[in-house]
Amino acid sequence: MSTSPFRADLLAGSRIVVTGGGSGLGRAIAGVLAAHGATVHLWGRRPDPLADAAMELDRIRPGSGVPRSVDVRDAAAVEQAMDAAWADGPLTGVVNGAAGNFLAPTATLSPRAYEAVTSTVMDGSYFVTHAAGTRWIAAGLAGSVVSLLTTWVWTGSAFVVPSAMAKAAVHAMTMSLAAEWAPHRIRLNAVAPGPIRTDYAWDVLDAGRDDLVGATDPRGVPAGRLGTPDEVAHLVTFLLSDACEYLTGETIAMDGGQRLAGPGTFAALGALSAEDWAGLQARARAASEASKAQRRAE
Repeated sequence: MSTSPFRADLLAGSRIVVTGGGSGLGRAIAGVLAAHGATVHLWGRRPDPLADAAMELDRIRPGSGVPRSVDVRDAAAVEQAMDAAWADGPLTGVVNGAAGNFLAPTATLSPRAYEAVTSTVMDGSYFVTHAAGTRWIAAGLAGSVVSLLTTWVWTGSAFVVPSAMAKAAVHAMTMSLAAEWAPHRIRLNAVAPGPIRTDYAWDVLDAGRDDLVGATDPRGVPAGRLGTPDEVAHLVTFLLSDACEYLTGETIAMDGGQRLAGPGTFAALGALSAEDWAGLQARARAASEASKAQRRAE
């Protein structure tokens, strides 16, 4: 973990749900939140990674991680999980981090593949935000929601169309509810990270071609490097804190200048042949199976 710019008790007394908290950016964010005093409710579909993440948080600060298996695509399951999270006291914040994505020519996508991404990102973010927001409003409490997006909400991106569509919907939700819920002291903001290497996600989003500069390539980033999970986590921590109560409805790009200079999308993958796509998708399947095998072994 990189050096934090915040005091250790910045989030003392906070109780925050992090969806997708068992892996990737969600897990990294959860660790930073716990290190700053928050109790973190880790939500995800797979129990084992959630349990591992909770143990990791306990090493940071005992009792700071509360794992719960939740399918955020299921509104009833979200309501039940939200009731359980509030049983020990009201939440103060939500991080919408649950997501899914893969590279594919859009013409090859089945309805099921489309729904696998959009239901997690768009529906899941709405269901969790709505479940928290209605409880805050009913109790007359303030709250803060931070969603993890991408810079594709401004530019779109070829070959990840379901993700780009769903993230853009959450971007619209962020702006819309920021205006609607501001009188209730509920803030909504979002962070749009640039390329940041995380387990599994990198395997399914890296084109594997050195001659193509795309969204996962630091050669397309003016800062000349990939971002780190801690950098995103520190921005999320700030947005969830009481330090910026006048900030709402914003999506903040954190990409080393990539969006301003390009290429920040996967448009360059139009150069791939059918054989290239077959190899890329075979590699993604192998990465998925390896990840599942590793989880079973653990």
